[in-house]
Amino acid sequence: MTPTNSLSLEPARVTTLRISPDEHLRESALREQFARFWATTPGEPRAVYDTFIGATPLAADTSLRAVNTATVNGWWVIPTDALPGQIMLYLHGGGYVQGSARAYRGFVSQIAQRTRTAALVIDYPLAPESTFIQATDAALAAWHWLIDQGYTRIAMVGDSAGGGLALATLATLSKSAGAIAPLAGVVFSPWVDLTFSGASMTDPNVNDPLIGYAYLQQCARQYLAGADPADPRASPLLAALDSLPPLLIQAGSDERLLDDSRQFAARASQAGTQVELEIWEGLHHVFQLDLAHLHSSATALDRAASFLCRAFDAA
Repeated sequence: MTPTNSLSLEPARVTTLRISPDEHLRESALREQFARFWATTPGEPRAVYDTFIGATPLAADTSLRAVNTATVNGWWVIPTDALPGQIMLYLHGGGYVQGSARAYRGFVSQIAQRTRTAALVIDYPLAPESTFIQATDAALAAWHWLIDQGYTRIAMVGDSAGGGLALATLATLSKSAGAIAPLAGVVFSPWVDLTFSGASMTDPNVNDPLIGYAYLQQCARQYLAGADPADPRASPLLAALDSLPPLLIQAGSDERLLDDSRQFAARASQAGTQVELEIWEGLHHVFQLDLAHLHSSATALDRAASFLCRAFDAA
């Protein structure tokens, strides 16, 4: 993979990672597999989605423990060699209408193992039963619960809608008066703009095999429930981004949310946040999940883990 630089941000902060011809073939075969899965898998949409996400294997030497409190529900994902005193809070994807902490345990374990860091992956209220207000409140409650458990070195990680929720939560926390600030954020293909200003949303040259523009519009309507899509709790692209912790954003070049990543990285960088954006050539939405099929998935997670480890080591 040969890194090249983008012109939209400072060159050192944006990297395009090119994949090999063999990896392109694996990506093409995987897209065919996606099409068969979504066309033939029976069941209720949320259950089908969880089956899709749950295919990411659990990392070796990892334990799981359910969390059920008055304010937090989810799972602990703990490597056997986890370093003490540091933790990740993970917010899952699913367009704000599906996804669960249980389904994401395997994927989160892959990050936890690479960083030797325990993780808490939470369930937050989904639309249409709930809105962005309840989702944001749940993420903030989990953050404060971790502090109540004695953690002071906390990073936040999320994918897709969960990536957007993570960034919205970080933006809210950056304006609070709390003494404990997030150390870092890592987001995979985050959805940060429910006003749909990004050109990639309707670009005919984008062939996203997993999410479409109409689907995202439907999810946004349910999540907003009539509220202003420019509310920064729903669209963190429009939040004040001047006090965020160091961020790593990874996205595929062939996905509807590509410009969400580009625009957020540009705005955060202009606001003074240390942000690194990686664009992976020819890859799809949250390709990091596909460890059994793509070499790039493991490489991307290795890079994300290195970023997180540097943040924890610097604390």
